[in-house]
Formats: sequence, C-alpha cells, structure tokens
Amino acid sequence: AGGYNQDDPRYVMDEWGRYQPAVNRFPSAADGKGFKEIADYIHSKGLKFGIHIMRGIPKVAVKAKTPVKGTEGITADMIYNENMLCYWLRDNYTVDASKPGAQEYYNSLFELYASWGVDFIKIDDLSSPYHKDEIELIRKAIDQCGRPIVLSTSPGATPVAEADHISTHANMWRMVNDVWDIWRDVTHLLQVAKGWYPYIGQGTWPDCDMIPLGRISIRGERGEERQTRLTPDEQYSLITLFTIFRSPLMFGGDLPSMDPFTLSLLTNEEVLKMHAQGTNVRELFDNDDIMGIGSENAVTGEKYVAIFNVGEEEKDVEYALSEIGIEKKAKLTDMWSGESLGKSAVISKTLAPHASLLYKVY
Repeated sequence: AGGYNQDDPRYVMDEWGRYQPAVNRFPSAADGKGFKEIADYIHSKGLKFGIHIMRGIPKVAVKAKTPVKGTEGITADMIYNENMLCYWLRDNYTVDASKPGAQEYYNSLFELYASWGVDFIKIDDLSSPYHKDEIELIRKAIDQCGRPIVLSTSPGATPVAEADHISTHANMWRMVNDVWDIWRDVTHLLQVAKGWYPYIGQGTWPDCDMIPLGRISIRGERGEERQTRLTPDEQYSLITLFTIFRSPLMFGGDLPSMDPFTLSLLTNEEVLKMHAQGTNVRELFDNDDIMGIGSENAVTGEKYVAIFNVGEEEKDVEYALSEIGIEKKAKLTDMWSGESLGKSAVISKTLAPHASLLYKVY
C-alpha cells in the first residue's frame, strides 16, 4: 500500500531468469503453471487477460548468472547494462540490445507469456525515457511468440519525435505521465493531444492513461481512498475527450462499488459507438479557452463534435457546421442525454467553466 516495496523485495524467478507469480498470492501458479489457470478462467468468461511488467532483466538474475533460454553459454550477466535505469522501481537492469542473447531473452519472456494465454501486456519504464532498442527487441519477441498480444508502453510522455517509430512497434502508448482526478491533468491532455491526432488508427492508439473516476486510490500511491475529485462537468469533459480521441478506455476506479453516475459515463452506447467507429479525429479549433475536436463515422456518415470550455468563466459557444463541411441545416443530438435538438446550421450553447458538449450531427 502507498507505493513499492524497495526495502525487502521478494522475487520468484524460474531457472531462466524470468519472474513468476508468487504462489502465496496466486496458489494456482504452483508447480510452474504461472498464470495459465487464471488466464483460462478469464477466457472462459469471454474476457481478455493482461499483465503489467517492468522493462529489463531482473538484477537478481544477473547476480545469479542465470542462463538465457535459447542460447548456448550466454547468461544474464552478459546481456545487461546500467544505462537509463528506472529511478522509481529498482528491480531490473537494462537489456543491452547490442549483446548476443538479448533478443533471445525477450523471446523467452514472450514464449512464456504466450504459454500462459496473455492477450495484453503493459510494459513500464519503456517510453519515457524512450528505450528504442528494447522496444524493438520486444516487438520482435511478440511477433515470433505465436500469439497475438497487444503491446502497451508506459509511462509518458512518449516523445512525439518518436511517433513514427512507436506507432509501428506498439499498439498503444502513453501520451503523458499519470493522469489523476485534477482538472489540470485534463487540460494538459488536451494540449498534448495536438501532436498525436495523425497517429490514431486501427491498431494504434495514443493513450490518455487510466480513467480516474468513481472510487479511486484504494491502497493507492497518490492520496487517500476517495471518490474522484473531479466535478460532474469535469467528468463529462474527461470522458468526452477520451472517447472522441479514441484513447484506450482503461477504468482506474473500483468496479464493485461503482456509483450510477460513473456507470452512465462508461456505458453510453452512442458514445461508445463513436469511440469504436470514429475516424479522421482532429482538432477543430483552440481559441479563447474554447477547444473543439471533431470526428466522423465512416459507416453511417454521422459527424461528431466535442467542444470544451477549459477556462474559469462561463462562455457562449457558437460553431458553424460549415466548418465541418455541412452547408445546410442538420440534425443535432446531445450524445450524453440523447436529447434531439432539432435542425440547425450552428451549434450554440452556453458552457460553464470546465464543461463541455458532445453532439452528433447528421
């Protein structure tokens, strides 16, 4: 609780220098089964199974000179270096991509994860600072493991200068550092998103981080257990940004104790349809504390417009539909309430500070 155990960490590792689940916490991992039984159970429910790991090779494996699977005579102490080590969790060394056996070590990791049935992997301490060589080792290892695995890199900010590289080597990557339940994190995301719109695609997603709504920080590292500190207007704005931007939607709150309002933000069918089917996501404008984002549904032809008041004063918003290529009146629907707003050639609304709107135009 409240952080990481760096005083007396206890590691479980196999003969190849690969971390294993601790049996006292995961009894089904006994006898070398790892997470296989848990993954099988999760798959039986129609769900996907993911794990979160740290980049690199265990320091204890280096010290023990464990052999690297798939090599002859290469041991862990022969494939590491101490460049750009993680400063906030000190368990691993960097895998030196220039060393024989480096690729084989990562291959052995993903061979193991594929045997467990892993569908998704988040790898931390990878994209800030940007570990290009290890990202390439990991990509190759996933591609040869025989199982499709979604790769998520963390933390942010992933450098926009590496956008072409990351978008061809990972499926999702963090745009910013941790996002918490404070308004400045939402406005920061809106600004950082400017550099990432061209890289939103099928199978590649700039990642806004987890959704800090509902009951959060249970045994967390940032503050005491609490309901999100964001106001209802701010919560609408956060989810509107995440969904129109097509960020991965990873909920950071407690599911069993979720309140009805938070549930409504996560289960709006029209909003989720936009998130799944939106294309051509782009910034429409940024002027005088009012920001707009647009997208369109290539299947239905519907257009989507989100407008945010990021400032501290109430604002009257007027936005002509001609700006998104509609030269006549069109139907408008408030996507959060489902209310039909009739036909108009202009989006017009008064927005309170930190509030937003999300309209379907058709």
